[in-house]
Amino acid sequence: MFKSLSPNLKSSITRSITQTFEQYMAEIGWDPDRYDMNDFMKRWSEYITKKALWYEKIPDDVKLSAEFHEDVATRINEVIRKVLSEPPSEEQIASIQQMQEKLETQYFYECKAEAAYVESELKKRVDA
Repeated sequence: MFKSLSPNLKSSITRSITQTFEQYMAEIGWDPDRYDMNDFMKRWSEYITKKALWYEKIPDDVKLSAEFHEDVATRINEVIRKVLSEPPSEEQIASIQQMQEKLETQYFYECKAEAAYVESELKKRVDA
């Protein structure tokens, strides 16, 4: 069922998963011990029903379909896997390294999204 949606709608769903996942991970400080799939899914569900403009474009019979929910769950797993596997950019690495030397810190990060979080946190400390 997911595959039958328009490319724009599929893209919007994917972006909402990515954004919600990255926001959720930032809220928990990218701490894998604090990650809770049920909590993430609750937040994503709240986002799509309250803020996502695309949600209303999906017919109710599709929203209620078990097949659609299975397809979306698969897509969520794919998106999370992709976010976690995208390496940090060279610019991010250099920026983080420079700030860590200045602040004498040692933050670790494994993917581009986590590096963006670390970089943002370090910038706050540098600017303080």
